[in-house]
Amino acid sequence: MEMIHSFVSAHNIIISAGLLILAYIFIATEKIPKVTIALLGAGITILLGLVSQTKLTEGTFNPEYFINFVDFNVIFLLVSMMIIVNISTRSGIFNWIANELLKHTKGHPIKILVALGLFTAVTSAFLDNVTTVILILPITFAIARKLEIDPLPYLLTEIFTSNIGGTATLIGDPPNIIIGSAAGFSFMDFLYNLTLPVAVIFVLIIGILAILFKKNLHADSDKMQEVANMDNTKTITDKSLMIRSLIVLGLVITGFVTHDITHIETCVCAMLGASVLLLFEKPGDILKDVEWNTIFFFIGLFIIIGGVEASGGIKLMAEWILKVTQGSQEAASMLILWASGIISGVIDNIPYTATMAPMIGVIEAAKGAEYTFPLWWCLSLGACLGGNLTIIGAAANVIVSENASAEGHPIAFLRFLKYGIAVVGISLAVCTLYIKIMYL
Repeated sequence: MEMIHSFVSAHNIIISAGLLILAYIFIATEKIPKVTIALLGAGITILLGLVSQTKLTEGTFNPEYFINFVDFNVIFLLVSMMIIVNISTRSGIFNWIANELLKHTKGHPIKILVALGLFTAVTSAFLDNVTTVILILPITFAIARKLEIDPLPYLLTEIFTSNIGGTATLIGDPPNIIIGSAAGFSFMDFLYNLTLPVAVIFVLIIGILAILFKKNLHADSDKMQEVANMDNTKTITDKSLMIRSLIVLGLVITGFVTHDITHIETCVCAMLGASVLLLFEKPGDILKDVEWNTIFFFIGLFIIIGGVEASGGIKLMAEWILKVTQGSQEAASMLILWASGIISGVIDNIPYTATMAPMIGVIEAAKGAEYTFPLWWCLSLGACLGGNLTIIGAAANVIVSENASAEGHPIAFLRFLKYGIAVVGISLAVCTLYIKIMYL
């Protein structure tokens, strides 16, 4: 074992980078569950000594202790928000809001497309994308059946708008949670810096989709009347739970917004909110619905990337970016924006962001916070919006695709790609213009 450790120590950058690349490959192929890959990779990283198993070294804290590389701000924020959303959903409040929105369209198919897109985008900014599409899918299929039209235009719109809307806030998409924790950005920092480009992209994309799908969205007037007159009085299943959930959710979001004044971390606000709601529930019933696969995937991934960081691999990547861009802030920004947009469409944007965040942190240490400020936003915009490129680009895409197939409306990879290239191309072009005007 001593011989193995000395070999690993001599080649730690190559071995840690090789482990990360292997993990990427297996995650992309989806032959083995990604949580299994992440935990196996983390175990090997610790076993090989790329990160340390011991908390103390000669009585002092060991900076390479594997737990130090796990970002618990991200972990606790994710778990807490999952609990809050799971409890709130049980009241029926989100379905009620969606139905009310649809009633105001009077059953007009194009107006429904805009309404579904708007609901998905706004909800994805405050809940996670996966929860949002799970909420909206049954409503979408029910409307398509009532109107006797193809649900695919609606499903594609929901995928695109969930990824667009999730880009706007700290809690909308997991990459933003990683970036917020690494860069020290607050909830309001994301709103201030990302709301404008996201709003512009949403309006452009929803307008283009409405034009593209117009010929596929026709319904009889009597069918439209059914949607306009749908009964929404029984959608709220538990009024006291609804009131409780809305109060807590409102207070948690207020806590996020006032972070710069109170200096209470977002994960603490979310933990308090989740704990208050759990007082009225059976914790076992709620905690079993938390996406533990996602949580342990994050933990394993942080440890694998910790191995690359501890070996000096992340620093090497940062130096390479600075060399390629010759220290130009504009070149570095554009490289990160477009590379993130394309790569995140092919591989999961979570491991990609988790790898890039510490690298930008190293660049910040070398060049200063002012230099890296636009780089963080380029990473966020590219990683989140790039998920629209392919049907496997984001978790929400996969869930919609699987549900569509089960309902007899499969979404072909190439058909999605045709729209995805256009949506991502337009999105990144808008972001390029925005970054250049605002920061460079």
